Amino acid sequence: MLKLLDFIFLRLIKKGYLEVIFPNHQHKFYGSIQNKNHACIELLTYNICMRLLINPGLAFGEGYMEGSIRPVACSIYDVLNILMDTDLQGDHMGEKVNSFLRYSKRFWTQFNRISQSQKNVVHHYDLKKDLYTLFLDKDMQYSCAYFKTGNETLEEAQFVKKKHIADKLFIHKYGLRILDIGCGWGGMALFLAKEYGAQVTGITLSEEQLQVAKKRAHEKNLEDKVHFYLMDYRLVHGVFDRIVSIGMFEHVGIHYYLEFFKEMKKLLTPDGVMLLHSIGRSDGPGSTNAWINKYIFPGGYSPSLSETFTAVEKSGLWVTDCEILRLHYAKTIHFWLENFKNNKNKIINMYDERFYRMFELYLSAAELCFYYHHHMNFQLQISPSLTAVPITRDYMIKN
Repeated sequence: MLKLLDFIFLRLIKKGYLEVIFPNHQHKFYGSIQNKNHACIELLTYNICMRLLINPGLAFGEGYMEGSIRPVACSIYDVLNILMDTDLQGDHMGEKVNSFLRYSKRFWTQFNRISQSQKNVVHHYDLKKDLYTLFLDKDMQYSCAYFKTGNETLEEAQFVKKKHIADKLFIHKYGLRILDIGCGWGGMALFLAKEYGAQVTGITLSEEQLQVAKKRAHEKNLEDKVHFYLMDYRLVHGVFDRIVSIGMFEHVGIHYYLEFFKEMKKLLTPDGVMLLHSIGRSDGPGSTNAWINKYIFPGGYSPSLSETFTAVEKSGLWVTDCEILRLHYAKTIHFWLENFKNNKNKIINMYDERFYRMFELYLSAAELCFYYHHHMNFQLQISPSLTAVPITRDYMIKN
């Protein structure tokens, strides 16, 4: 078993330098010592070695959470920075098989009916609000920020993101009716109401987010302009001039893409405009990592543009603009991860060490996905109308 794992590491590690301490206390070295990326891990049990052979995508995360995989004189980020810069599917038969199985059953794992969508959201977003205040910006934006120069603070980049999205919504007059799907803790909805005089309806499936958003609206004296509801997008009635959805489309599920966009068409006025902001993948359709699906975002999936555009085309809507944000989310998550680690003791006291390791691994892997695993963000401006927005995009960037 250890010889087989040793052989796999020899094939995998080509761009970094990794030391592995096996359960028999044998030290093995992989890659080149000349490489700037160095890390060391200890595999403490034979059981975790076996699991790494059978299903490495799930076993590595579980091993780190339970303590049977331990970074030595480095962080889990340092270890992942080497392991994720590999062709795991090509060089590890266990992962190749599991990747095929995940893709084959992705229609089932993403069968996000209304009741299932609620359960999926509760799993992640109904964690204690205080947890998120420890690593997000003050406005609690839990989505990709926008870095014009790359030197902005997290607060600055999140404000620019909101302004950038508002510009794409083409809010050219006071009092537009706006629907915010997946409104989170209310930051974007409150921004649109305050800065543009919009009448905003925000919907979420998280009870925790709903209560925070309502409280914020009250504190900002915006209760007459912003209304928040615990509601699935499929249950919304009415017509809106604008729709914004930030970081929610990843939870829709591939079964429901066409239904989603048909609903958007029904909810928009004939000259309405929607801005959809989502994590995506640049290498075509895929599947969600088994550990992420089990512990972080059940039912979640980052869609490819081809999957998304196919659904938009069949719905009869226009994509009037598309922007790809390649490394903006990597920069955003880097801030989150540093804030998270700086509050380690508070988070362990709030939950426990196992939870801390789980979330640290999630944030570390999420950042590195944008460097090594073809992840990016896309922003689609969508409308039922050919002429709803100007024919050039100057209005998006003039301010």
